[in-house]
Amino acid sequence: MDREEGLESLPQQYYSVDQVAELLDLHVRTVRGYVRDGRLAATRIGKQYRIAREDLEAFTGRPAPSSAPSADRGGRHAEASVIVRIDAIGPEATIRLTNTVMAAIAHGQDGGERLRVETVYDEERAVLKVIILGGLDSTAELLKIINALTGQPE
Repeated sequence: MDREEGLESLPQQYYSVDQVAELLDLHVRTVRGYVRDGRLAATRIGKQYRIAREDLEAFTGRPAPSSAPSADRGGRHAEASVIVRIDAIGPEATIRLTNTVMAAIAHGQDGGERLRVETVYDEERAVLKVIILGGLDSTAELLKIINALTGQPE
Protein backbone atom coordinates (compact mmCIF):
# COMPACT_ATOMS: atom_id res chain seq x y z
CA MET A 1 0.00 0.00 0.00
CA ASP A 2 1.47 3.36 -0.95
CA ARG A 3 1.28 6.39 1.27
CA GLU A 4 -1.69 8.08 -0.46
CA GLU A 5 -3.85 4.95 -0.22
CA GLY A 6 -3.33 4.94 3.54
CA LEU A 7 -4.43 8.57 3.79
CA GLU A 8 -7.65 7.84 1.91
CA SER A 9 -8.73 5.42 4.60
CA LEU A 10 -8.42 8.04 7.36
CA PRO A 11 -11.62 9.69 8.58
CA GLN A 12 -12.50 12.78 6.60
CA GLN A 13 -13.03 15.10 9.52
CA TYR A 14 -11.47 15.68 12.93
CA TYR A 15 -12.70 17.90 15.74
CA SER A 16 -10.63 19.63 18.38
CA VAL A 17 -11.55 19.16 22.04
CA ASP A 18 -12.80 22.77 22.06
CA GLN A 19 -15.07 22.12 19.06
CA VAL A 20 -16.51 18.96 20.64
CA ALA A 21 -17.14 20.83 23.89
CA GLU A 22 -18.99 23.56 21.98
CA LEU A 23 -21.01 21.08 19.92
CA LEU A 24 -22.08 19.10 22.99
CA ASP A 25 -22.48 22.15 25.25
CA LEU A 26 -19.93 20.75 27.70
CA HIS A 27 -16.91 22.22 29.43
CA VAL A 28 -13.59 21.52 27.71
CA ARG A 29 -12.31 19.78 30.85
CA THR A 30 -15.28 17.41 30.73
CA VAL A 31 -14.46 16.41 27.15
CA ARG A 32 -10.78 15.93 28.04
CA GLY A 33 -11.86 13.72 30.95
CA TYR A 34 -13.95 11.57 28.59
CA VAL A 35 -10.91 11.21 26.34
CA ARG A 36 -8.57 10.34 29.23
CA ASP A 37 -11.09 7.81 30.61
CA GLY A 38 -11.38 6.17 27.21
CA ARG A 39 -15.10 6.97 26.92
CA LEU A 40 -14.46 9.14 23.84
CA ALA A 41 -11.88 7.86 21.36
CA ALA A 42 -9.33 10.44 20.25
CA THR A 43 -5.96 10.67 18.57
CA ARG A 44 -3.18 12.64 20.16
CA ILE A 45 -1.42 14.88 17.65
CA GLY A 46 1.46 16.67 19.32
CA LYS A 47 0.05 18.07 22.55
CA GLN A 48 -3.56 18.16 21.38
CA TYR A 49 -6.31 15.60 20.93
CA ARG A 50 -8.33 15.23 17.74
CA ILE A 51 -11.64 13.39 17.68
CA ALA A 52 -12.72 11.69 14.46
CA ARG A 53 -16.23 12.37 13.22
CA GLU A 54 -17.05 8.64 13.44
CA ASP A 55 -15.84 8.48 17.06
CA LEU A 56 -17.95 11.52 17.99
CA GLU A 57 -20.99 9.92 16.36
CA ALA A 58 -20.35 6.65 18.22
CA PHE A 59 -20.02 8.56 21.50
CA THR A 60 -23.23 10.60 21.08
CA GLY A 61 -25.26 8.01 19.21
CA ARG A 62 -26.28 10.59 16.60
CA PRO A 63 -24.79 12.07 13.42
CA ALA A 64 -22.20 14.75 13.98
CA PRO A 65 -22.60 18.08 12.19
CA SER A 66 -20.43 18.48 9.11
CA SER A 67 -18.30 20.99 10.99
CA ALA A 68 -18.29 23.02 14.17
CA PRO A 69 -20.00 26.41 14.17
CA SER A 70 -17.78 29.20 12.95
CA ALA A 71 -17.95 32.93 12.63
CA ASP A 72 -17.86 32.57 8.83
CA ARG A 73 -21.29 30.88 8.82
CA GLY A 74 -22.99 33.19 11.29
CA GLY A 75 -22.18 30.97 14.28
CA ARG A 76 -20.72 33.84 16.25
CA HIS A 77 -21.77 33.83 19.85
CA ALA A 78 -21.11 36.24 22.68
CA GLU A 79 -21.33 35.23 26.31
CA ALA A 80 -20.96 37.14 29.56
CA SER A 81 -19.08 36.05 32.67
CA VAL A 82 -20.12 38.19 35.62
CA ILE A 83 -19.45 38.13 39.34
CA VAL A 84 -21.78 40.25 41.44
CA ARG A 85 -20.58 40.97 44.97
CA ILE A 86 -23.19 42.00 47.51
CA ASP A 87 -21.81 43.25 50.83
CA ALA A 88 -23.56 43.51 54.21
CA ILE A 89 -26.18 40.86 53.48
CA GLY A 90 -27.52 38.48 56.11
CA PRO A 91 -28.29 34.77 55.72
CA GLU A 92 -32.07 35.26 55.41
CA ALA A 93 -31.70 37.94 52.74
CA THR A 94 -29.19 35.70 50.94
CA ILE A 95 -31.67 32.84 50.84
CA ARG A 96 -34.45 35.12 49.54
CA LEU A 97 -32.24 36.65 46.87
CA THR A 98 -30.81 33.29 45.78
CA ASN A 99 -34.25 31.67 45.56
CA THR A 100 -35.61 34.58 43.54
CA VAL A 101 -32.65 34.53 41.14
CA MET A 102 -32.93 30.77 40.62
CA ALA A 103 -36.69 31.03 40.05
CA ALA A 104 -36.12 33.83 37.54
CA ILE A 105 -33.63 31.82 35.50
CA ALA A 106 -35.77 28.68 35.63
CA HIS A 107 -38.76 30.67 34.36
CA GLY A 108 -36.74 32.48 31.70
CA GLN A 109 -35.26 29.34 30.11
CA ASP A 110 -38.38 28.34 28.20
CA GLY A 111 -36.45 28.67 24.96
CA GLY A 112 -34.22 31.62 25.68
CA GLU A 113 -30.50 31.61 26.29
CA ARG A 114 -29.27 29.21 28.92
CA LEU A 115 -27.78 30.80 32.04
CA ARG A 116 -25.51 29.12 34.54
CA VAL A 117 -25.62 30.68 37.99
CA GLU A 118 -23.74 29.83 41.18
CA THR A 119 -23.91 31.60 44.51
CA VAL A 120 -21.30 31.68 47.25
CA TYR A 121 -22.08 33.14 50.67
CA ASP A 122 -19.43 34.02 53.24
CA GLU A 123 -21.42 34.33 56.45
CA GLU A 124 -18.42 35.56 58.46
CA ARG A 125 -17.95 38.54 56.14
CA ALA A 126 -21.67 38.86 55.21
CA VAL A 127 -20.77 38.78 51.51
CA LEU A 128 -22.72 37.07 48.75
CA LYS A 129 -21.20 36.47 45.34
CA VAL A 130 -23.42 35.58 42.40
CA ILE A 131 -21.52 34.11 39.44
CA ILE A 132 -23.39 34.33 36.12
CA LEU A 133 -22.37 32.75 32.82
CA GLY A 134 -24.57 33.08 29.78
CA GLY A 135 -25.86 35.07 26.87
CA LEU A 136 -25.65 38.84 26.95
CA ASP A 137 -29.40 39.56 26.93
CA SER A 138 -30.27 36.98 29.58
CA THR A 139 -27.39 38.11 31.78
CA ALA A 140 -28.47 41.75 31.46
CA GLU A 141 -32.04 40.85 32.47
CA LEU A 142 -30.81 38.88 35.48
CA LEU A 143 -28.58 41.79 36.53
CA LYS A 144 -31.64 44.06 36.48
CA ILE A 145 -33.45 41.63 38.78
CA ILE A 146 -30.49 41.47 41.18
CA ASN A 147 -30.27 45.25 41.11
CA ALA A 148 -33.94 45.55 42.03
CA LEU A 149 -33.64 42.96 44.80
CA THR A 150 -30.67 44.69 46.39
CA GLY A 151 -32.38 48.08 46.27
CA GLN A 152 -29.58 49.73 44.33
CA PRO A 153 -30.48 52.96 42.48
CA GLU A 154 -30.21 52.71 38.69
